[in-house]
Amino acid sequence: MRRYILLPLLVASVLATGCDAFRKLAGRPTASEIEARRVAMLQEQQLLEQARIDSLERVRKALADSLAVLDSLKQLSGTILNPSAMGGLYTTKLDSRYYIIVGAFTYRPNAEKLLSRVQKSGYDATLICFRNGYHAVGLCQTDNLNAALRSLKKVKGEPFCPVDVWILVNE
Repeated sequence: MRRYILLPLLVASVLATGCDAFRKLAGRPTASEIEARRVAMLQEQQLLEQARIDSLERVRKALADSLAVLDSLKQLSGTILNPSAMGGLYTTKLDSRYYIIVGAFTYRPNAEKLLSRVQKSGYDATLICFRNGYHAVGLCQTDNLNAALRSLKKVKGEPFCPVDVWILVNE
């Protein structure tokens, strides 16, 4: 008689609790724990995907900004040159990536004269020497192309600034 009662109780408990009771007894994760892990993994995948999308968006925005800066520079009739276009740098190291060049001279005293004039106007200027014998006066050093463009616009209004001012890109 006990057997007849025990068997239906066992069947009823399995039907009421499912396999989770046996899983718990065996130290295995229950259905709710498995579902929670699945949801956590999906959320983690969504966060990673969103991080990738955000990264691509930042790159797209940076490219768009760079193109806008180059268009603005073109409208200002500005030029961007690499030191290799001038035969390479004789100066061993420049601190920043971009410099506004307001003059380049083969006769060093002329470059020093312009350098002094620029410094008297309140700019932090530097003498940049090239291997081809030119000595350039660079100012408004920066590592940001947008800042270089803003500086170029500002410098173009100065009395010492020539029409053919250009930007040196130190790469």
